[in-house]
Amino acid sequence: MTGADGIRPGHAVVVGAGLAGITAALRLADAGVRVTLVEGRPRLGGLAFSFRRGDLTVDNGQHVYLRCCTAYRWFLDRVDGAALAPIQDRLDVPVLDVGRARGPRLGRLRRNALPVPLHLAAGLATYPHLSLAERASVGRAALALKALDPADPALDGVDFATWLRRHGQSDRTIEALWDLVGVATLNATAPHASLGLAAMVFKTGLLSEPGAADIGWSNVPLGDLHDTLARKALDAAGVRTEVRTRVGALTRAAGGGWHVETDGERLDADTVVLAVPQRETHGLLPEGALDNPGDLLDIGVSPILNVHVVYDRTVLRRPFFAALGTPVQWVFDRTGASGLKDGQYLALSQSAAGDEIDAPVAELRARYLPELERLLPAARGAGVRDFFVTRERTATFAPAPGVGRLRPAARTHAPGLFLAGAWTATGWPATMEGAVRSGFSAADAALSTLGLPHESPLQEAA
Repeated sequence: MTGADGIRPGHAVVVGAGLAGITAALRLADAGVRVTLVEGRPRLGGLAFSFRRGDLTVDNGQHVYLRCCTAYRWFLDRVDGAALAPIQDRLDVPVLDVGRARGPRLGRLRRNALPVPLHLAAGLATYPHLSLAERASVGRAALALKALDPADPALDGVDFATWLRRHGQSDRTIEALWDLVGVATLNATAPHASLGLAAMVFKTGLLSEPGAADIGWSNVPLGDLHDTLARKALDAAGVRTEVRTRVGALTRAAGGGWHVETDGERLDADTVVLAVPQRETHGLLPEGALDNPGDLLDIGVSPILNVHVVYDRTVLRRPFFAALGTPVQWVFDRTGASGLKDGQYLALSQSAAGDEIDAPVAELRARYLPELERLLPAARGAGVRDFFVTRERTATFAPAPGVGRLRPAARTHAPGLFLAGAWTATGWPATMEGAVRSGFSAADAALSTLGLPHESPLQEAA
């Protein structure tokens, strides 16, 4: 049915098929809206994707989620992929330290079944990478952190390191605990992270429910989840999905609604969700859509470097570990997920990698192979079949102090135009969870504007 203005009621165009855009498209379609999803790349999934390298299927970077990530868990359920990305029964993070001992010393960050905060007390008490006094100071800081309100605008202007030092945290404590977790989740070290975002991460993950920080990760290539299964779910929901389709302009239609100009056709819609990075969004926004559109350009970016090593034999007996006293941050065994039949494939995830993101492969090889040999004695006699890197220079928005005031809400001043993306005002850092939550916010705002009933399933996923 077409209205008097020529625009079909209930038609939405979602621009961008990362997790935010896919989520928005599914939510809108589930509510009965006709949806067209357009993506410039030849695949879905945004910055969490897979590619082929010879016989291997490689993820561009290692992505994990936590049990508290109820939105991403909804996404996995919605695309029928939850069984392919299981969660630990209980948080257990092996941490190898090579900086203060002759050989690697193993510690573990783990929880038990006791209530918060006792669930972490026993693990912290036996964590060997901190002194007794440092462990006690962590407990005091955690109690102070629990009292903070991450939504308090005042916290956004303070850096996390300043707050930690005010609460008695030593350099070693920041390195061996707070940054160990914070760099991986925020993609920034404590001096460069907003206290508001850091408080949100640690309160939600470690101080809300005993199992909140249990870790989940995909045991198949990310493309299986975020492209193959997502596309199947979109098709089943009736979403028209167009890849290799770039949007060049977004203009207001004379009778209401929007014209979305792509490189192949003009799409007419009464609802548009822009689910693309902040700079691309800025280029497409019509005048007056935001009070301060220039704020989008002030949201910085933070890179992630991923180092991939294929050995001719098994050198690691656990699925992953974190490291101290070395440039290596987190190492994951991706052998099974990649399809490798012989040897072992390890992926190193290096967050906040501004100093290395443009380093030549030969330089990175000379730096990281010896470090892996320090961490993993079995690697010292192993042959390296392949060594390569993947670089995401704009992997996440930079969670710097003050970024909160720059992040826009899903609603704009332009009727029928909504924003999605992990960089929008989700309250979360730039994670898969934040991206999915932004898709929820944009779709729910659009459905409210359209007068269509909808309920958030997030509480049910908890």
